[in-house]
Amino acid sequence: MSVESVALPRPAVGPSSVGRLARLVGGSFVLRSLLKAIATILIVTTLTFFLVRLLPGSPVEVYIQTLMGQYSMTYDQARDQASALYTIDLDSPLYVQYLGYLAHLAQGNLGTSLLSQGTPVSDIILRFLPWTLFCIGTALLVSFSLGIGLGMILAYRRESTLDHVFTALASVTSSIPEYLIGLLLVVFLGIQWSLIPIAAMRGSMSPGMQPHLGLDFLIDALFHAALPITTYVLGTIGVWTLTMKSSTIAALEEDYVTVARARGLRDSRIRNAYVGRNAILPLVTQLAITAGYVVGGAVVIERLFVYQGIGYVLSSSIDQRDYTVMQGVFLTITLAVIFANLLADMLYGRLDPRIRLAGGGG
Repeated sequence: MSVESVALPRPAVGPSSVGRLARLVGGSFVLRSLLKAIATILIVTTLTFFLVRLLPGSPVEVYIQTLMGQYSMTYDQARDQASALYTIDLDSPLYVQYLGYLAHLAQGNLGTSLLSQGTPVSDIILRFLPWTLFCIGTALLVSFSLGIGLGMILAYRRESTLDHVFTALASVTSSIPEYLIGLLLVVFLGIQWSLIPIAAMRGSMSPGMQPHLGLDFLIDALFHAALPITTYVLGTIGVWTLTMKSSTIAALEEDYVTVARARGLRDSRIRNAYVGRNAILPLVTQLAITAGYVVGGAVVIERLFVYQGIGYVLSSSIDQRDYTVMQGVFLTITLAVIFANLLADMLYGRLDPRIRLAGGGG
């Protein structure tokens, strides 16, 4: 008797792990954002590493030239002293230096400064970054708040004398570079008219002052940050004002505003709940993105007023070719911009549910 073979049912072929992972990533806003952030950080880190080494000169050569100019050393004497000072091997292949840099970076180690031997780059960033966040962050909030209020007022008073005057002023100030505004403040307020003590306002705090939680320290910090804050506010308030004005005018022409008025709602409720909330949407996302550039956007202003923040550190490290400090600051700027973009996406989805529903977000 022959035994009839029985065909076993084949298991249903499910989606491959790669396909499941692709669908998971494609359907999750958070995972997509994280993967893009990691890729961006890797690309920027790689570009920064190689681009800073394309700058003319090296930290060793800059130091050699300094020794030759200040101490009248010969090139060989200066090179011997520089070789004893610098522990970095700049003569090794770039890919070897790059792999070593990535290995340290994966451990959270940004390296040590080439000029300040033994000083970790992370300590330098943590020391100077708060000053930039305080100065430019304060200026950004002041500029944004004033621009929002002034833009709404101009939108509600269209074609009035107030509208024409402030719109013209906003257009002029937004077209002038911030460093030029700073130079004008120094020349006229500090030199020509002697209204402010320029020399005393240099730096981030007065000599002998130690950071602490006290009113005297806050007043001193605001005194030294007054000129950078004023420069940044004057250079950016025009953009916020004009953007808010045009956004408010567009919101006033929407049908839901007409319906709200037909229902007899109070003007204050229409202005705050309907016009203001919808008009401010693009500015909130723009504020979040702009906040990401606070870290690196203060280089010129800080250098102009000798305000010792992270922008001043970056400028000095570029002059002296301090590669490790440059790489650390650029990485910090990259992280700030990426976080700001993620925050902008989340804020927009929270303020406008239509964006959240269209993107499939929770």
